[in-house]
Amino acid sequence: MKAIITGAASGIGRACAMELASTASQRQDRTHLLLVDFAQDQLQNTLDGLRNFDIDVVSLVADLSRADFAQPIVGKAFAAFGGVDTLISNAGTFMTAPMESMELEDFERMFAVNTRATWLLSKACHHLLKLQSASIVATASISASQPTPPHGAYGASKAALVMLIRQMAYEWGPHGIRCNCVSPGMIHTAMTDQVYSDPVKRADRAALIPLRRVGDAQDVARAVAFLISPQAAYITGVDLAVDGGVQTSLMPTLRGASYPR
Repeated sequence: MKAIITGAASGIGRACAMELASTASQRQDRTHLLLVDFAQDQLQNTLDGLRNFDIDVVSLVADLSRADFAQPIVGKAFAAFGGVDTLISNAGTFMTAPMESMELEDFERMFAVNTRATWLLSKACHHLLKLQSASIVATASISASQPTPPHGAYGASKAALVMLIRQMAYEWGPHGIRCNCVSPGMIHTAMTDQVYSDPVKRADRAALIPLRRVGDAQDVARAVAFLISPQAAYITGVDLAVDGGVQTSLMPTLRGASYPR
């Protein structure tokens, strides 16, 4: 495997790197990872955590909100590994504001990082990906299909990402490139720590989830690992919810149904 992982400094991106490294060690597969993030210090922490695995790892600090970020990443992957067969486009940003008061700069940054970056990097990788059976997985969100005020612009950017991936899956399927999404639900990461580190708030959220627990980054990483694996070789254009079933609870909640505790 020759993989690029964006947003690899923490959270789901870091968990993906650890999951792929662990799986490679168990199967004795040769794995090459290029880890990309804006946060240099945290990126180094991820690198340190991978030292005990027998894999090749390089890193690159990049700002995915820029329009010119992609080519240096692809160039580094080619120089280090000779190609790319897996892209995990996980980097994202999150800001909250009511739609009527959100600043244009914040709105555009969310679309630049959460949506445009996946297209730009996938496009830049395309000539390498089509040379082999390749896979792209992007991290979307259940907010792509469920309105979640005051996260309107975030949800809109993730909804656009889901359709982008479906479009790429259709257009690039004949090139042997599979394109899928994972859509996390209530997941405890650095981005959500302010909520889920509070035991009361965490318990309140968990009570809304059919599986009765808040997820963690590894739950999502395992879903990503499946989608890029040979076991998912006939799966493309899918948005896989990793949410403990929370999206199934909408209508029962509206009807006032109570779940067994």
